[in-house]
Amino acid sequence: MRIQLPFAFVAVLAATAAHAQTPTLPDPAAVPNPPPEPLWRKSGKAGLGLNESLLSSNWRGGGVNTIGFNALANLRANRKLGVNSFDNESDFLFAFSETKGLGYRKGQDRLYLDTKYGRDISSDWNMFLSLNLLTQFAPGYKYDEDAAGNDRARQTSDFFAPGFLTAAYGFEYHPNPTFRVRLAPFAPRLTVVSRTERFVEVLGEKPYGVRPGRSSRWEILAAQVLAEYDKNLSPTVNLKARYVLFANYSNFNTKEIDHRLDLGLTAKVGKYVNIAVNGIALYDFDQDAGVQYSQGLTIGVAYAFQNFVEEKK
Repeated sequence: MRIQLPFAFVAVLAATAAHAQTPTLPDPAAVPNPPPEPLWRKSGKAGLGLNESLLSSNWRGGGVNTIGFNALANLRANRKLGVNSFDNESDFLFAFSETKGLGYRKGQDRLYLDTKYGRDISSDWNMFLSLNLLTQFAPGYKYDEDAAGNDRARQTSDFFAPGFLTAAYGFEYHPNPTFRVRLAPFAPRLTVVSRTERFVEVLGEKPYGVRPGRSSRWEILAAQVLAEYDKNLSPTVNLKARYVLFANYSNFNTKEIDHRLDLGLTAKVGKYVNIAVNGIALYDFDQDAGVQYSQGLTIGVAYAFQNFVEEKK
């Protein structure tokens, strides 16, 4: 016996089966959009450290009471607009100690500001013009003894004494986000030394290349090479290096070419604690015929931020 189903019932079954076999597509309105690229790519790192030694008056092991403080900060704000780029950086470092019987001693001191405009000519090269400033925050002294054997402190530097202001024009090579080098065949530099006369006794007749009675010195025909390397060696370790070469065409010889290397190695221990080692090596014939260097170790709190994700190249 044949069973005949009503036409309406068959139509309902067919429609239900077709609906079950049709894949369900997500609602476009329900899919979150990726956050927009920030207009300015900003990043920063900062650290504070404190060390201290306190001894009782009857401590037989020897030593003196000491307290030390150090601070560092690096801030960047960069913008890319088509073939045009705008890069800005500020880099600060300061350290001092207070020792019983010796008093205040400055350890490290750096104030560096840099701004640059670039225009792409290829994927790895651009033309640029930049302006940067290098000086220090606080007075510096040379500690020695006078003819009678008494301790003395003679001032050798101060805020904007010296201060180096350099304008550079040339080409920049940036093969990846961690490394870049600027080649500037024209880089006039202004050296500023306020109240030059106070440094003559300890630094000689031309402190930092500036004659007494003047407060500045221009080096118009000069060249500069500036190379930077900033890379995370691991999720918790960062290496940052900056090398600067400056050559005055009027004194273009190996002995009178300036070199400066700044190094910083930072390791995070936990979320807000870090260990940082900073070093500076400097050769400037106008300051001294030998290589100068300084080194500091910081253990303290650290903070970092970044409003973008660095692309790989």
